[in-house]
Amino acid sequence: MKFALRVAALLVVVLVAAGLIFYRYPLWVADQQIRFRLWRAGVKSEYVEAGGYRLHYFEAGPKSGDGTPLVLVHGLGARGEDWAAMIPALAAQGFHVYVPDLLGYGRSPKPDVDYSISLEEQAVVQFMQAMHVARADVGGWSMGGWVAMKLALDHPEMVDRLVVYDSAGVYFPAAWERGLFTPADVIGLKKLIAMLTPKPRPLPEFAAEAALRKLEGNAWVVQRSMSAMTNGRDLLDFRLRGISQPMLIVWGAQDELIPLSVAETIHKSVPQSVLNVVEGCGHLAPVECAPPVIEGTVEFLKAEPPMRGGEKTFPAH
Repeated sequence: MKFALRVAALLVVVLVAAGLIFYRYPLWVADQQIRFRLWRAGVKSEYVEAGGYRLHYFEAGPKSGDGTPLVLVHGLGARGEDWAAMIPALAAQGFHVYVPDLLGYGRSPKPDVDYSISLEEQAVVQFMQAMHVARADVGGWSMGGWVAMKLALDHPEMVDRLVVYDSAGVYFPAAWERGLFTPADVIGLKKLIAMLTPKPRPLPEFAAEAALRKLEGNAWVVQRSMSAMTNGRDLLDFRLRGISQPMLIVWGAQDELIPLSVAETIHKSVPQSVLNVVEGCGHLAPVECAPPVIEGTVEFLKAEPPMRGGEKTFPAH
């Protein structure tokens, strides 16, 4: 009886401690859950020396040389974990998936640099070289799509097929201010979330405070990235026609951050591109609408001969 009481008391202590940890560090707990699911799915979390920096990356799929190399590049204020819904699914389709944390993001270093698109492009080049990936299919989301398109233009020998998801990279009149990405209070955080998804979930106060703390810690990197992106030097408006690779453009129909009109501009400028529009989704389509996004991505990357031209709409799942 005493033993049972001790076990019960220990369980109560553990549950209370777990609750306190979740209350204080909900995003850390969520990250551990994501990383555990990736590990269970056979996704490796590693580091590699590239360009003088120790970059973190995820890797999954057949052994090197056995699967089609696929490099995925995350967006502004993001990290490799944001591809968690897609990495195992794409690896299961035979792709050897590489997902680096860009310089300044995730678990990669945060040096005192300008964080321009050109700098992040070079980080991807150096990452691929360090991983001995001479040529790959390359996908990029949001700012990562900008990096991926610039890579395809500057180093066409390194990019086989190109996929962009709700991508930045061309001029458009933004319906938001630069401070949107570095909110200082709960009201600003809710504005950011509302721009990212058409179906924002209620955010408990303790979770909002944790999110603000995390955003504050990386705000200086995001601000430098935004300054570099808005100075116009790396815009691709007049270079898009130079993209020669088969290209897939995937877009959430309800994207309020980077509107569908941007996808249509890119599609018109790259004659061989294919446009997939996913209904019911916003800027976070690879997360919130992963099934149709994965379906369209796999169909495009496996098509022989490569798909060229056309438009397709996926219903919301």
